[in-house]
Amino acid sequence: MKSLARVCFLLALVLLALQGVTTIRAQGTAPLAITLIAEGPVTPVMAGYIERGLQIARDQKADIVILQLNTPGGSIDVMERIVAAIRNSPIPIVVYVSPRNAMAGSAGTIITLAGHVAAMAPETTIGAASPVGSQGEDIGETMESKVKEMLKASVRTLTKNRSPEAIKLAEETIEKARAVTADEALEIGLIDLIAADVPDLLNQLDGRKVIVLGEEVALKTRGAVERTVQNTLIEQVLQLLVNPNLVFLLLSIGVQAILIELSSPGGWVAGFVGVVCLILAIYGLGILPVNWFGILFIVLAFVLFILEIKTPTIGALTVAGAISFIVGALVLFNSARLPGFPAVSTPLVVGMGIFIAASFLTIVTFAIRAQHAPIRTGRESIIGQSGTVTENLNPRGTVQVSGEAWWAESEDNSFIPEGARIEVVRVEGLRLIVRKLK
Repeated sequence: MKSLARVCFLLALVLLALQGVTTIRAQGTAPLAITLIAEGPVTPVMAGYIERGLQIARDQKADIVILQLNTPGGSIDVMERIVAAIRNSPIPIVVYVSPRNAMAGSAGTIITLAGHVAAMAPETTIGAASPVGSQGEDIGETMESKVKEMLKASVRTLTKNRSPEAIKLAEETIEKARAVTADEALEIGLIDLIAADVPDLLNQLDGRKVIVLGEEVALKTRGAVERTVQNTLIEQVLQLLVNPNLVFLLLSIGVQAILIELSSPGGWVAGFVGVVCLILAIYGLGILPVNWFGILFIVLAFVLFILEIKTPTIGALTVAGAISFIVGALVLFNSARLPGFPAVSTPLVVGMGIFIAASFLTIVTFAIRAQHAPIRTGRESIIGQSGTVTENLNPRGTVQVSGEAWWAESEDNSFIPEGARIEVVRVEGLRLIVRKLK
């Protein structure tokens, strides 16, 4: 019986080992799906993340890439960069507008159509792809016509295998800024399918045939292992700089830190913080749609603040600088609008302008007081101080003032006994002229 039990135990171990090997092999042969999550405005940061994710997918020999998209739009130049990366990928790419209530607006519409498969989650929208200027303004009639025709040619190329109704709708998203729901897009044939989530999407994709670099490929996605490529820390930080409120705060802090360094040179902390903030702010300004005319007002404010420090005017230049700073910030950020980019908060701009004005009024006040304060260094600083006679003044002797021994002489040649309290009247060479305190 014991021998039989041992044999059964060994057989069980062998079966478990075989099962483990089978599982490992199954996992090793399972399709690999790489998921990229692109949210927010279409910016160079997003393009860099997508390109990096596609390279990771090639290195890991992924079977499919899912680009989960949620964007209100952005730069046409960056959009074309992303479309080129998608269309030149040797791995099938599914652009999936997700999660619920997400959108593929403006440039996001064309990015969605660039995918080898276009999919959307329920309750999502796509469209409104009419072009605008780089600063959000309506472009001229001739230029608008050229840009629209180029974009419509692009979408006709991307939708050439779809129905005539789908091609017409794709052109109308550009010509008439038309937008549709996921159900409407699927009904017309602008997209390929609607999926509740990524697992549902993978199940629906299994067996579907797509054209990748001119060759037909059958997708194998059932039971796929999904891996998500996360944003790096640098990408996360840079993506935050598409928020005009953050960029404005960095610009404000940078200006103020530099001015503090100029008003009291010798330290390095304020100057270092100011330079870092200004570098980040300049990067954000390079991404955001801005009206560069506003920079002139901000530079003027900078000049007025410096003049206030150098030639105090009891706050007049500071107030003028604050007004110029507020006007410049509003012109810089809010007079240029582009789909996907919010406006800067007006209360934030006004509040920061008032704060900067108050800060520099305080700095200037202390500077004026310092100029009128009595001298605190050198021999002159000892005038008015009190001390003690250490050797009778008759009329000359020695005194101790501020912990130091001095030759001294009484002011009126009178006798002042040892131990008496005296006050320094003036300094003559190395001798103090003093008088007795009552």
